Amino acid sequence: MNLQVFIKNFGCSANTADGEVLAGCLAQAGYQLASKESEADVLIYNTCAVKGPTENRILNAMKQAPKNKKLIVAGCLPMISFERLLREVHFDGAVGPSVGRGIVDVVSRVLTGEKVLELSNSNYKPNLDLPRIKSNPIISIVPVNFGCLGSCAYCCVVFARGHLRSYSIRQVTERVKSDFASGAREFWITSQDTACYGRESGNNLAELLEAVSSLDGNFKVRVGMMTPNMVIDIQKKLINSFRSEKIFKFLHLPVQSGDDETLKRMRRFYSAHQFKGIVDEFRTEFPDLTLATDVIVGFPGETAESFENTLKLLEEVKPDVTNVSKFFARPKTAAAQIKVCLVEREEIKRRSTVVAGVAKQISLERNRHWIGWVGDVLIDEKGKVEGSWVGRNFAYKPVVVKSSESLLGKTVRIKAVEACATYLNGVISN
Repeated sequence: MNLQVFIKNFGCSANTADGEVLAGCLAQAGYQLASKESEADVLIYNTCAVKGPTENRILNAMKQAPKNKKLIVAGCLPMISFERLLREVHFDGAVGPSVGRGIVDVVSRVLTGEKVLELSNSNYKPNLDLPRIKSNPIISIVPVNFGCLGSCAYCCVVFARGHLRSYSIRQVTERVKSDFASGAREFWITSQDTACYGRESGNNLAELLEAVSSLDGNFKVRVGMMTPNMVIDIQKKLINSFRSEKIFKFLHLPVQSGDDETLKRMRRFYSAHQFKGIVDEFRTEFPDLTLATDVIVGFPGETAESFENTLKLLEEVKPDVTNVSKFFARPKTAAAQIKVCLVEREEIKRRSTVVAGVAKQISLERNRHWIGWVGDVLIDEKGKVEGSWVGRNFAYKPVVVKSSESLLGKTVRIKAVEACATYLNGVISN
C-alpha cells in the first residue's frame, strides 16, 4: 500500500497523544505518513475547539488545505462546533477525539468515496498499548483518564471528551515501563484534569504517582493540570508523592479568576483563598516549585473590582507561568446563555493586555532567582536556533544551552547565567 496520510495536530497534550496513536495505527495498517500536505492522499486534522480564536485558526487552515485531497476532521472541534464545520468546510469524514484504531476503518471508507461521520459521544477508551509514533522520542505523553468531573460554565470540552473514565494503575505503569524501554526519559501524565484520576474506581492521583515513581529507571514525570477543588481532599498524599526525585516540582493549578463571585458564576468549586492555600502548602514543602496557572478575563459579570482581585491574586501568589485567555462564549455552554453583564470586547482586550504584562514581569522576577544555579538538566528538545538545546531542571524550568554535539535525551550539568521571561539561558558546567 503506497497511500500516504498527513496528520496535523492542534491543541493540548492529550490531543497530541491522540495524534500519535492515529499515526501509529495508520502506519501499522500499511499507510505511509507524509511530511507535507502536498504529498498525501488523505489529510487528517486532529483539532481543538476549547477557545474561539483556536477554532477560527483551525477552520481557516482547513479552508486553505489542498482541495484535491480527502480531508478527515478528527478531535474535539467536530463534537463542539459541527454545524459551523458543516457550513464552512468541505470535508470527507469527521470523527471525535481518541478514536484509536478506528481511524484505519474511517480512512479506508473515505478512500472509497464514502462520507463518514462517527460522532457518537460514547465512553470509549482506547487501549494504552496501541501503536504510536511519538512526536518527540524522549517524551512519552501518557493519558491517564478521559473526561472530568467538572461542570465549568465556560467549558465545552465535556461535550467532546465526556465524563470521567480512568485507566488502571497497572495499565499506566505498564505503558511507562514499555516506553522507557524504547527510549523515553520524560513522561507527561496528562488528562483534562489529572486530579480527577481514578475517582470513579476508588483510586487517586497520588497512588498513581507513587506507583509510577517506584518503577526502575532514570526518568522524570511531569504532572498535568489539576483543578484546585479536586486537589484539596488528596493534598497531603499528593505532596508526599511529589517528594520522589522522579516527579518534576511543577504544579499546574488553574485559578481562572481571583474573585470569588466570578468563580461561582464560572462554576469553579473553590475560592481564591483555597487556591492560595494549596500553593502555600506545596511551596512550603518545595520552595523552588514552578507554579503554572490559567486566567480568563472578561467572563460575564466580571466588574472592574473583580478584575482587580485577579491582579492582586497574581501579585500575591506570583506564578512562574500564567496562561491568559480572553473570554469567548463557546457553543452549548452555560456561559453562552448569559445575555446580561457582558464585558465589552475592547475592555476584555485591555484587561488581557494588562494581565499579560503583569504575568510577564512576575515570570521574569521568578526566573532571576535561578541565576547562578548549578544542577542537572534533562535535554528534551532541539532549540529554535541552530546548535541550541532545551532542557528541564528538577522544577521543570526550561533551560537553553548551546552545544555542537547532539544532547537530546542526555542529562547535562549546567549553570544558569541569564533569565528571560519564559526560560533560562545556561552554560554547560563541568
